Amino acid sequence: MRNAHDIELWLERFPGLQRMSPAHLQVARGTVQFPVLEPADIAYHQDWACPNYVMCVDGLTRVFRLSETGREVLVYRVGAGGTCLLTTQCLLSGGTFPAESVAEERTTLAALPASTFHQLMRDSDEFRTLVLDDYAKLLGALFSLVDDLAFTNLEQKLARRLLADAGIDGAVIKTHQQLASDLGTVREVVSRQLGLWERSGLISLERGAIHILDRAHLAML
Repeated sequence: MRNAHDIELWLERFPGLQRMSPAHLQVARGTVQFPVLEPADIAYHQDWACPNYVMCVDGLTRVFRLSETGREVLVYRVGAGGTCLLTTQCLLSGGTFPAESVAEERTTLAALPASTFHQLMRDSDEFRTLVLDDYAKLLGALFSLVDDLAFTNLEQKLARRLLADAGIDGAVIKTHQQLASDLGTVREVVSRQLGLWERSGLISLERGAIHILDRAHLAML
Protein backbone atom coordinates (compact mmCIF):
# COMPACT_ATOMS: atom_id res chain seq x y z
CA MET A 1 0.00 0.00 0.00
CA ARG A 2 1.07 3.60 -0.43
CA ASN A 3 -0.10 7.00 0.73
CA ALA A 4 1.12 10.57 0.58
CA HIS A 5 3.17 10.22 3.77
CA ASP A 6 4.93 7.09 2.48
CA ILE A 7 5.78 8.83 -0.79
CA GLU A 8 7.04 11.95 0.98
CA LEU A 9 9.29 9.99 3.35
CA TRP A 10 10.59 7.83 0.49
CA LEU A 11 11.63 10.89 -1.53
CA GLU A 12 13.19 12.43 1.57
CA ARG A 13 15.26 9.29 2.26
CA PHE A 14 16.36 9.03 -1.40
CA PRO A 15 16.71 12.61 -2.71
CA GLY A 16 18.30 11.36 -5.93
CA LEU A 17 14.84 10.27 -7.05
CA GLN A 18 13.75 13.89 -7.24
CA ARG A 19 16.37 14.54 -9.94
CA MET A 20 14.45 12.28 -12.30
CA SER A 21 12.23 13.82 -14.95
CA PRO A 22 8.59 14.34 -13.92
CA ALA A 23 7.51 11.57 -16.29
CA HIS A 24 9.98 9.04 -14.92
CA LEU A 25 9.23 10.01 -11.32
CA GLN A 26 5.55 9.50 -12.06
CA VAL A 27 6.30 5.97 -13.27
CA ALA A 28 8.10 5.24 -10.01
CA ARG A 29 5.40 6.84 -7.86
CA GLY A 30 2.69 4.95 -9.68
CA THR A 31 4.15 1.49 -9.12
CA VAL A 32 6.04 1.64 -5.80
CA GLN A 33 4.66 -0.28 -2.83
CA PHE A 34 5.55 0.10 0.86
CA PRO A 35 5.56 -3.30 2.59
CA VAL A 36 6.05 -3.24 6.37
CA LEU A 37 8.03 -5.94 8.17
CA GLU A 38 7.74 -6.62 11.88
CA PRO A 39 10.82 -7.74 13.85
CA ALA A 40 11.94 -11.24 12.76
CA ASP A 41 9.85 -11.11 9.56
CA ILE A 42 11.66 -12.52 6.53
CA ALA A 43 12.44 -10.06 3.74
CA TYR A 44 13.73 -12.82 1.47
CA HIS A 45 15.10 -16.36 1.65
CA GLN A 46 18.22 -17.70 -0.02
CA ASP A 47 17.53 -18.85 -3.61
CA TRP A 48 14.35 -16.80 -3.92
CA ALA A 49 13.82 -14.90 -7.16
CA CYS A 50 13.96 -11.10 -6.87
CA PRO A 51 10.63 -9.44 -7.77
CA ASN A 52 11.45 -5.88 -6.60
CA TYR A 53 14.16 -3.25 -6.24
CA VAL A 54 14.10 -2.64 -2.49
CA MET A 55 14.91 0.62 -0.70
CA CYS A 56 14.78 0.89 3.09
CA VAL A 57 12.62 3.83 4.11
CA ASP A 58 12.69 3.16 7.85
CA GLY A 59 13.95 0.44 10.18
CA LEU A 60 16.73 -2.13 9.85
CA THR A 61 17.25 -5.49 8.15
CA ARG A 62 20.05 -8.03 8.52
CA VAL A 63 21.44 -9.93 5.54
CA PHE A 64 23.20 -13.19 6.39
CA ARG A 65 24.24 -16.62 5.14
CA LEU A 66 23.92 -19.94 6.90
CA SER A 67 26.74 -22.47 6.86
CA GLU A 68 26.11 -26.18 6.31
CA THR A 69 26.25 -26.61 10.09
CA GLY A 70 23.59 -23.93 10.59
CA ARG A 71 25.93 -21.18 11.79
CA GLU A 72 24.86 -17.69 10.77
CA VAL A 73 27.37 -15.28 9.22
CA LEU A 74 26.41 -11.61 8.97
CA VAL A 75 26.98 -10.11 5.52
CA TYR A 76 25.69 -6.57 6.15
CA ARG A 77 22.78 -4.58 7.53
CA VAL A 78 20.50 -2.20 5.62
CA GLY A 79 19.14 0.83 7.46
CA ALA A 80 16.97 3.81 6.55
CA GLY A 81 18.15 5.42 3.32
CA GLY A 82 19.98 2.26 2.23
CA THR A 83 19.48 -0.31 -0.48
CA CYS A 84 20.28 -4.00 -0.62
CA LEU A 85 23.37 -4.88 -2.66
CA LEU A 86 22.17 -8.43 -3.28
CA THR A 87 18.77 -7.24 -4.52
CA THR A 88 20.45 -4.98 -7.07
CA GLN A 89 22.84 -7.74 -8.08
CA CYS A 90 19.96 -10.20 -8.58
CA LEU A 91 18.00 -7.75 -10.72
CA LEU A 92 21.03 -6.90 -12.87
CA SER A 93 22.09 -10.52 -13.34
CA GLY A 94 18.70 -12.23 -13.38
CA GLY A 95 19.82 -14.62 -10.64
CA THR A 96 18.45 -15.50 -7.22
CA PHE A 97 19.34 -14.32 -3.73
CA PRO A 98 22.58 -15.89 -2.41
CA ALA A 99 21.70 -15.04 1.21
CA GLU A 100 18.75 -14.33 3.51
CA SER A 101 17.35 -11.14 4.98
CA VAL A 102 15.31 -10.59 8.14
CA ALA A 103 13.95 -7.47 9.84
CA GLU A 104 15.66 -6.58 13.12
CA GLU A 105 13.07 -3.93 13.98
CA ARG A 106 9.83 -2.65 12.45
CA THR A 107 10.86 -1.81 8.90
CA THR A 108 9.19 0.01 6.02
CA LEU A 109 10.50 -0.77 2.54
CA ALA A 110 9.90 0.92 -0.79
CA ALA A 111 9.57 -1.83 -3.39
CA LEU A 112 9.76 -0.99 -7.09
CA PRO A 113 8.62 -3.91 -9.28
CA ALA A 114 11.37 -5.47 -11.38
CA SER A 115 9.61 -4.29 -14.56
CA THR A 116 9.71 -0.66 -13.33
CA PHE A 117 13.33 -1.05 -12.25
CA HIS A 118 14.40 -2.25 -15.71
CA GLN A 119 12.31 0.42 -17.46
CA LEU A 120 13.89 3.21 -15.43
CA MET A 121 17.39 1.74 -15.76
CA ARG A 122 16.88 1.86 -19.53
CA ASP A 123 15.13 5.24 -19.85
CA SER A 124 16.26 7.42 -16.91
CA ASP A 125 19.89 8.57 -16.66
CA GLU A 126 19.20 9.91 -13.17
CA PHE A 127 17.75 6.65 -11.86
CA ARG A 128 20.55 4.63 -13.44
CA THR A 129 23.15 6.89 -11.81
CA LEU A 130 21.44 6.57 -8.41
CA VAL A 131 21.38 2.77 -8.61
CA LEU A 132 24.92 2.30 -9.91
CA ASP A 133 26.50 4.85 -7.55
CA ASP A 134 24.85 3.12 -4.59
CA TYR A 135 25.87 -0.29 -5.94
CA ALA A 136 29.51 0.84 -6.17
CA LYS A 137 29.48 2.12 -2.57
CA LEU A 138 27.95 -1.13 -1.33
CA LEU A 139 30.54 -3.18 -3.20
CA GLY A 140 33.26 -1.15 -1.47
CA ALA A 141 31.68 -1.88 1.90
CA LEU A 142 31.48 -5.58 1.03
CA PHE A 143 35.20 -5.70 0.21
CA SER A 144 35.87 -4.05 3.57
CA LEU A 145 33.91 -6.88 5.17
CA VAL A 146 36.00 -9.46 3.31
CA ASP A 147 39.20 -7.76 4.52
CA ASP A 148 37.81 -7.71 8.04
CA LEU A 149 36.99 -11.41 8.00
CA ALA A 150 40.30 -12.38 6.45
CA PHE A 151 42.78 -10.14 8.22
CA THR A 152 41.27 -9.11 11.57
CA ASN A 153 41.40 -11.31 14.65
CA LEU A 154 38.35 -12.01 16.81
CA GLU A 155 39.41 -9.67 19.63
CA GLN A 156 39.61 -6.74 17.21
CA LYS A 157 36.33 -7.64 15.49
CA LEU A 158 34.49 -8.00 18.79
CA ALA A 159 35.83 -4.69 20.13
CA ARG A 160 34.78 -2.96 16.90
CA ARG A 161 31.32 -4.55 17.02
CA LEU A 162 30.73 -3.48 20.64
CA LEU A 163 31.78 0.10 19.94
CA ALA A 164 29.57 0.26 16.84
CA ASP A 165 26.50 -1.15 18.62
CA ALA A 166 26.84 0.71 21.92
CA GLY A 167 24.29 3.35 22.85
CA ILE A 168 25.20 6.75 24.29
CA ASP A 169 25.23 5.16 27.74
CA GLY A 170 27.72 2.51 26.60
CA ALA A 171 25.18 -0.32 26.67
CA VAL A 172 25.11 -2.97 23.96
CA ILE A 173 21.72 -4.68 24.10
CA LYS A 174 22.69 -8.00 22.55
CA THR A 175 23.16 -11.56 23.69
CA HIS A 176 26.46 -13.40 23.29
CA GLN A 177 24.80 -15.52 20.59
CA GLN A 178 23.75 -12.44 18.63
CA LEU A 179 27.30 -11.09 18.75
CA ALA A 180 28.64 -14.48 17.67
CA SER A 181 26.26 -14.48 14.70
CA ASP A 182 27.37 -10.98 13.72
CA LEU A 183 31.00 -12.09 13.75
CA GLY A 184 30.57 -15.49 12.14
CA THR A 185 31.83 -17.42 15.15
CA VAL A 186 30.38 -19.46 18.03
CA ARG A 187 28.92 -18.20 21.29
CA GLU A 188 31.51 -19.93 23.50
CA VAL A 189 34.37 -18.01 21.88
CA VAL A 190 32.60 -14.67 22.31
CA SER A 191 31.67 -15.46 25.92
CA ARG A 192 35.26 -16.37 26.71
CA GLN A 193 36.60 -13.07 25.33
CA LEU A 194 33.90 -11.03 27.07
CA GLY A 195 34.73 -12.77 30.34
CA LEU A 196 38.39 -11.79 29.97
CA TRP A 197 37.41 -8.17 29.34
CA GLU A 198 35.06 -8.15 32.31
CA ARG A 199 37.83 -9.39 34.61
CA SER A 200 40.08 -6.66 33.21
CA GLY A 201 37.48 -3.97 33.97
CA LEU A 202 36.77 -3.03 30.35
CA ILE A 203 33.12 -4.11 30.42
CA SER A 204 30.45 -5.43 32.75
CA LEU A 205 28.04 -8.19 31.78
CA GLU A 206 24.41 -8.81 32.55
CA ARG A 207 21.78 -10.99 30.93
CA GLY A 208 21.09 -9.72 27.40
CA ALA A 209 23.43 -6.72 27.65
CA ILE A 210 27.09 -5.65 27.80
CA HIS A 211 28.10 -2.33 29.36
CA ILE A 212 31.29 -0.68 28.11
CA LEU A 213 33.29 0.76 31.03
CA ASP A 214 36.53 1.66 29.20
CA ARG A 215 35.69 2.83 25.69
CA ALA A 216 39.20 4.18 25.07
CA HIS A 217 40.85 0.83 25.77
CA LEU A 218 38.45 -1.00 23.47
CA ALA A 219 39.11 1.57 20.75
CA MET A 220 42.85 0.93 21.08
CA LEU A 221 42.21 -2.74 20.33
